[in-house]
Amino acid sequence: MTEVIFREAVRADLPAIIALLADDVLGKARDFTEVDDAYEKAFADIDADPRNHLIVADAGGELVGCMQITYIPGLGRHGAERSLIESVRVRSDLRGQGLGRQMMTWAIDRARERGCALVQLTTDKTRAEAHRFYLGLGFEASHEGMKLAL
Repeated sequence: MTEVIFREAVRADLPAIIALLADDVLGKARDFTEVDDAYEKAFADIDADPRNHLIVADAGGELVGCMQITYIPGLGRHGAERSLIESVRVRSDLRGQGLGRQMMTWAIDRARERGCALVQLTTDKTRAEAHRFYLGLGFEASHEGMKLAL
């Protein structure tokens, strides 16, 4: 694979990002493959929020990965800011080649540079390989997460 750069997504990246989200066991059931008004609004909202960053992994102009990073201010941990990493995807034909590790290392380095006290993420309980991957990066399964679908 050619050299990968990590950059903020632009509107022209949206179709490729949506394809990455849908090219996943869980994503197939909850994401679409075509850009619609809901995706347009979500992208615009993320793009307008200085605490939200939609990051793409770009290999020679081809999108091969994506993730969303949100910086959350808080009073806990003595007013610490935390970094939340979500929607991490690597193109299916490139999985297992180290790109995910590069992406996460990049995101963790940005959080450290920003002064965040904590990096957190959620991963579905059915994603055993993802759990091993995140544990291998030093993450700990320290909390039980809960969600309420609305």
